[in-house]
Amino acid sequence: MEIGDVESILQTDRAMGLSQEEARSRLRFFGSNRITQKAGKGPVRRFLLQFHQPLIYILLGSSAIAAALKELVDSLVILGVVLVNAVIGYLQEAKAVNALAALARSMKTTATVVRSGKKLSIDATELVPGDLVLLQAGDKVPADLRIIASKDLQVDESALTGESVPVQKDVEPQGLETVLADRRSMGYASTLVTYGQGAGIVVATGDSTEVGRISTLISTTQDLATPLTRKISAFSALLLYIILGLAMVTLIAGLLRGERLIDMFMAAVALAVGAIPEGLPAAVTVTLAIGVARMARRRAIIRRLPAVETLGSTTVICSDKTGTLTENQMTVQAVWAGGRNYQVTGVGYAPDSGSLVRRGERIRVSGEGALARCLMSGVLCNDAALLFSDGQWRVQGDPTEVALLSAAVKAGLDVDGLRKEFPRVDVIPFQSEHQFMATLHHFETGSGIFVKGSVEAVIARCDRFMGPDGGEMAMEVDDVLETVERLAQSGLRVLAFAGVDLGERVRELSMEMVESGLTFYGLEAMMDPPRQGVLEAIEECRRAGVKVKMITGDHALTGAAIAAKIGLDGAANREPREVPVVTGRALATMSDKELAEVIDETPVFARTSPDQKLRLVKALQDKGHIVAMTGDGVNDAPALKSADIGIAMGITGTEVAKEASDMVLTDDNFSTIKAAVEEGRGVFDNLIKFIVWTLPTNLGEGLVIMVSVLMGLTLPILPLQILWINMTTAGFLGLMLAFEPKEPDIMTRPPRDPTRPILTPELIFRIGLVGVLLLVGSFSLFWWELGLGSGLVHARTVAVNAFVVMELFYLFNCRSLSASAGSMGLFTNPWIYVGVGSMSVVQLAYTYLPFMNTLFKSTPIGLAAWGRVLVAGAVTFTVIEVEKACRRRGCRRQGCTGHVDF
Repeated sequence: MEIGDVESILQTDRAMGLSQEEARSRLRFFGSNRITQKAGKGPVRRFLLQFHQPLIYILLGSSAIAAALKELVDSLVILGVVLVNAVIGYLQEAKAVNALAALARSMKTTATVVRSGKKLSIDATELVPGDLVLLQAGDKVPADLRIIASKDLQVDESALTGESVPVQKDVEPQGLETVLADRRSMGYASTLVTYGQGAGIVVATGDSTEVGRISTLISTTQDLATPLTRKISAFSALLLYIILGLAMVTLIAGLLRGERLIDMFMAAVALAVGAIPEGLPAAVTVTLAIGVARMARRRAIIRRLPAVETLGSTTVICSDKTGTLTENQMTVQAVWAGGRNYQVTGVGYAPDSGSLVRRGERIRVSGEGALARCLMSGVLCNDAALLFSDGQWRVQGDPTEVALLSAAVKAGLDVDGLRKEFPRVDVIPFQSEHQFMATLHHFETGSGIFVKGSVEAVIARCDRFMGPDGGEMAMEVDDVLETVERLAQSGLRVLAFAGVDLGERVRELSMEMVESGLTFYGLEAMMDPPRQGVLEAIEECRRAGVKVKMITGDHALTGAAIAAKIGLDGAANREPREVPVVTGRALATMSDKELAEVIDETPVFARTSPDQKLRLVKALQDKGHIVAMTGDGVNDAPALKSADIGIAMGITGTEVAKEASDMVLTDDNFSTIKAAVEEGRGVFDNLIKFIVWTLPTNLGEGLVIMVSVLMGLTLPILPLQILWINMTTAGFLGLMLAFEPKEPDIMTRPPRDPTRPILTPELIFRIGLVGVLLLVGSFSLFWWELGLGSGLVHARTVAVNAFVVMELFYLFNCRSLSASAGSMGLFTNPWIYVGVGSMSVVQLAYTYLPFMNTLFKSTPIGLAAWGRVLVAGAVTFTVIEVEKACRRRGCRRQGCTGHVDF
């Protein structure tokens, strides 16, 4: 619309703004300028939901039955186990909730408005449609605005559109079909003014803004269960049916044999308690928490615990370009002046990171010539600043202009000295319609003009060409255009520089003075370069079977060039080449079937909108992928939330992106994601090791109860003793597996198939084998002791110790599921020995302390009994090592190498 139409529809005034009374009235009608927050779960509900698990229901039922049967100690111990697990889960979730609340409190902003002709500073939540808002560099745009005044106004809209370069704003109406990233007459809430001044009329607030629309997308996007939570849920449900089935079989079999109902109920409860891995929820939480700590040391902050394991299952990483794969610092990489090519080394704004080079030799600019004039133009026709303070370089202004300053310093120019020697007198600021900026400067002998801008705009004003020694010749446009094309094919953004010496002192600069007659000085070509280590990280992801895709709001050519440099398409070299790219415009015309056909083989998606990013994530998930999505802007939030794991940038990321994410990178570096994937795989490995270690105990205990009832034999282990075994061994032994270091081949394995169950047939066989060994070992020693004339309490004490010691020996088998125990190194996990020592102390207390004897119905045993217990442990260890060796030999016979895939 024309500005006058906007004024008329919103009943406001472009000079006076709204009156205070009208603003208050509209605030009551439209509501506050804030995004509606989704209601969260209260603390009581969060705590109660910790009990909403199938296995917990069985434990609560067992506790109730034990209490009804007046077995109060058994009932209280079972209930205590359940409460400990619930408290651990609740505290972890409460941390995340408190962090979100702190983020929300820190997001208050102010706005400068004109009301009744007076300039006021108000809370941005009080803005209403029709308000006149004033903007200047550093301000956050507080609502959606129609721009009505612009003086070199530039806005960083990367948070909303993904476009890495600030957008020049003007007041001219745009066509209805104009895409969001190109709407120069609009300002949008949450974007940042980087340069200039302006004013706008508020046209939308709160949920009606573009950010509000994205927030609605977020709130309607379902949180997905992670691979771990899905598998644990399925695993728990399976265990539930198995345990209930076995308990019913035990109860019915006992009744058929004529046993008392109350005795059989207790036996069934004992079987249920024995078969349930009570320590599993706590072990999962602790193992994930250890993974969180390890990732934090590698600059990845986990906001939701299951995200640790999800990373290990990731099959596709969808990464933003700017700041993640690249430095987010524009860097001049090439200069062409006087017909000669120069390279600029170093990455980022810091001028001490590189130099100007020609044919391998460092160049220091001095005297007159095309190179000196080209670089001088970049310094003088420039509004940015590059400052060194507190031991580091700091920048102010447009990233492109800062890059020009850095290049000049690398070439040996003194920026401050040049600006003092050639003071600026007047300026024609850059405007989109004429595509150049010009500045007038006083020289010692007169005045001069420097011009920078697009190649087309600058060349059209030049009729001469400056040579390397300062001499001037006729303009050769074809040579310039050929060089520009070569640089552009490498994805470089090219600026042209020109000027003219006026001879006389002039105090005003007019458009007529730069329409023609300029001398062409040269070109500077720049790019936001790839981050150091990204190429290696992508190659390592490829070896690990993880695909990496770039989903960016930037232009297709820029994305393709960066993709070629970092080998995103799988090519080994970094030379310029054509990389497959799908643009947002093409994506909009694709059906879901067409997208499914190209999505796996396309490494770059450019100029994408928020809903398209969301569509890409869902399309990958529909093909069975576990998707990790990175992002930093408001526009990324829906896709971050929908992905299996959302990864936000800690430095450049918006609060909305962080809130929607599962993980935050403190260094915004893609290499950190690779490190997190590696840690995630290690966490999943350790979880599986714990499960494979703990389940045989539960199986063995369940078998002991079931066999005793079916055969009418005396129970070798009592229900309370089973609880003792489960809780002490899980805490002192099993949890030590959470500290296992990553196995050397962890990043050469393919990702785990997300449809694959937690336990493979090979692992189920091993669990069954160890369960039978525990059954045989405990029963054998129990009857051995009775055969030697020992009492029932003594025999049960030996059986309990046999269970514990066999688990202790089996712990060393589980340090690797495929490699031999010796290959893991004796001291790579010292916590194993801490756990073994602690378990030994508490088990000796169980056996020899009088109050423990009274509580758990145990008694001291002699050295000969301990010897038999240790032999049972050694036999268990040897059998499992032999089974692993047989599997490795079978794998080699089939021609596979490396890790035996369990």
